Amino acid sequence: MRYSLRCFECKEEIEDQRAYTCENCGGLLEVVLDLSSVEAERVFDERSPSVWKYKELLPVDREPITLQEGGTPLYRCRSLEERLGINELYVKHEGMNPTGSFKDRGMTVGVTKALEFQAKGVICASTGNTSASLAVYASRASLPAYVLLPSGKVALGKIAQALMHGAKVICIKGNFDDSLRIVREISKNPDFYLLNSINPFRLEGQKTIAFEIYDQMKGIPDAVVVPVGNAGNISAIFKGFLELRELGVIEEVPRMIGVQAEGASPIADAFEKRETEIEPVERPETIATAIRIGSPVNAKKALNAIYRSKGYALKVSDDEITEAQKDLARVEGIGVEPASASSLAGLKKALEIGVVERDEKVVCVTTGHLLKDPEEVLVVCGTPLEVEADVRAVLRAMELEN
Repeated sequence: MRYSLRCFECKEEIEDQRAYTCENCGGLLEVVLDLSSVEAERVFDERSPSVWKYKELLPVDREPITLQEGGTPLYRCRSLEERLGINELYVKHEGMNPTGSFKDRGMTVGVTKALEFQAKGVICASTGNTSASLAVYASRASLPAYVLLPSGKVALGKIAQALMHGAKVICIKGNFDDSLRIVREISKNPDFYLLNSINPFRLEGQKTIAFEIYDQMKGIPDAVVVPVGNAGNISAIFKGFLELRELGVIEEVPRMIGVQAEGASPIADAFEKRETEIEPVERPETIATAIRIGSPVNAKKALNAIYRSKGYALKVSDDEITEAQKDLARVEGIGVEPASASSLAGLKKALEIGVVERDEKVVCVTTGHLLKDPEEVLVVCGTPLEVEADVRAVLRAMELEN
């Protein structure tokens, strides 16, 4: 696949393929594909969806490092449709990827590029899911992995994944934004390849969510609702839909609706004011640890996606997130971590305020599996009952006997 790197802001073409930002203006970079030779019919054929089904639309020149990521379920949620009074509701469950989150889509491409660039190790800052995914794919590629986490702010399940797969895990006394600042400095050394979402190639893998939605629906929804933390995913999905339009596969792109937690909502706050710059949140706090980010690096890309698609950004409370998490599990049997449930919580609010109409077709992206954060489950659901080993005691606990 022929491609180039371009500054997202000043549109300058970038020669250094390993660059993360523009030397001229400091802006983020994006991959620009030459789609002139791509046959859409061949790409979107009857093969089952997966990240590497779309290799003709990915900027990779070698065999990929893969764990068969992608191809995640798109569930029709008829019970929630009835409850919410919406015409068609689907959940794209990214928690069904190999490490339990959407990050695997970007990491399969990012780690493959690290090998292309002959990096000696890979590094990231993380709220949890990125560290787990980086560790797993680095292990697959026989590359050393280094991850920085904010101390005491990452779910244990995610730390366990990174440790088990051999990453060097370092917890710092600070937040995610401090961690990212440090790894950006370290990655100036060419031995280390940075794989946070500031890396434009990582986002190329994540855009395949858009391709799969089209493949699985045989069309597109009216709106796609996405949890927003560091804001790479909503940007990547929008880019995927733009490429589908450029290929002539679709005529319009769905509205992109970004959802943040109230305690970490710089993008939603900027959208309320119709601004293109954010004011960072210095001390972000939310039960949804995966989106507990106060200064999202892809904020400009995310706001661009929302504005250009005629979408929306909003924020939801921790209570609304927890309620949506329980609804997904108890009504539809879909177990997700708190950050994932923010998409459904956001849809509920979008319906209430008229941002989404009830006769529309909507996809909520859920980004991580329930087992990513089991400690939160015990907090919001309580611990199991313990009774004597006696039938009547068990029946009483089942509330079937007085």
